[in-house]
Amino acid sequence: MTAKINILTAAPDVMKAWNGAAIAIAASLEPSLIEIVKIRSSQINGCANCINMHTTEARSRGETEQRIYLLSAWREAPCYTERERAALGWTEALTRLSEGHTHESAYGALKAQFSDEEQVKLTLMINIINGWNRLSVGFGTWIEPAGAKATARAAA
Repeated sequence: MTAKINILTAAPDVMKAWNGAAIAIAASLEPSLIEIVKIRSSQINGCANCINMHTTEARSRGETEQRIYLLSAWREAPCYTERERAALGWTEALTRLSEGHTHESAYGALKAQFSDEEQVKLTLMINIINGWNRLSVGFGTWIEPAGAKATARAAA
């Protein structure tokens, strides 16, 4: 796939702010949880760039191959905690919001596992990754994970 434009250079000031928000929000919850949320949302949205990037990042943070491979079937896999299951359910409900308002059923599990502040942080993270997915898919972005780290450091 060839990128239509370079999103980072086409609107550098706004992309720097967007990236800064993404970094701050991602740092507000446990890294392993953030990565599985990013991967699951990216799977739903069909974003190869983000799946590639976040599976690589998850591995570098110690995530197992088993848990990465089973994310698309997390409900049937016993390797996720109740907190992770609540986050994944909330991720799916919000990422698929246009398919029907099923978020109310996911909210009960979320509320049982996350404080009010954490609920907001997780919801912001889901919005951020959905935004990145749409930028990447829409503009045909492909960045190798090592290149993304270098770009993020430069943009910060």
